[in-house]
Amino acid sequence: MKVWIDGGIVSGHEARVPVLDHGLLYGDGIFEGIRVFGRRIFRLEAHLARFAASAKALDLKLPGGIDGVREILKETVRAHGTDDAYIRLILTRGDGQLGIDPASCPKPRLICIVAQIAIFSPEKLAAGLDLLTSSYRRPAADALDPRVKSLNYLNNALAKLEARQRGGDDALLLNDRGMVAEASVANIFIVRNDVLQTPPATDGALEGITRGCVLELAAGLGFATREATLGRIDLFAADEAFLTGSGAGLVPVRSLDGRSIGSGSPGPVYEKVRAAFTDALIDLGTPV
Repeated sequence: MKVWIDGGIVSGHEARVPVLDHGLLYGDGIFEGIRVFGRRIFRLEAHLARFAASAKALDLKLPGGIDGVREILKETVRAHGTDDAYIRLILTRGDGQLGIDPASCPKPRLICIVAQIAIFSPEKLAAGLDLLTSSYRRPAADALDPRVKSLNYLNNALAKLEARQRGGDDALLLNDRGMVAEASVANIFIVRNDVLQTPPATDGALEGITRGCVLELAAGLGFATREATLGRIDLFAADEAFLTGSGAGLVPVRSLDGRSIGSGSPGPVYEKVRAAFTDALIDLGTPV
């Protein structure tokens, strides 16, 4: 693991964040999860644009601007040295007083972590995930807009914990109206009659970078795609379901709340889209 922090790159065990950093104290900050495939950063510019939008929403200044962040990412990936890796890019409000007032933080702190990651086992990636509907709900957009990737992920973490404690692999999060938002840290797709459907951001879904890529690739394969409000019944009636995310990639879902989805195994549409995604990884990446 390599970490860029406070102007330099250090090993993971050497990286330190001061206890008065407002990202640690209050979750006052943003992040991006980005993948590296074949020493190319997947959809770098899209991730940087979303990072900048999140920063603007929180009135945070990017140290060195977009160009500076881009170079820090590349430098840290080069220092890590592997062909494939995971990047966690973080911007906190920085050090301040022991109080919530953001005005006490004169300088934001940028952190770039490059490491290996494996969210699900190879067996789960092959067989599919078992989802459980969480009792935790996605906060409404007027409380915390899901399009901002803030450090406030307690809701997601508790949903994941609940699912694991109940024997599931991941959680399905509903919004305040009881409609599907996403999984704990991934977007969700269903397939019905060869049409790919995924919840819109207005239902509490993150506008995922991998999600967007899948919509483009599926359309290129000739499948109809659309954003649609979904309920649990739509998952039960689906022919297939799968998750998409920067960390996990594309992952099939075989059941929800103990009920098989479709045949209970990865379906043909998923397999075609996953193959297209795998083929496109290098072409959609920026060299380091």
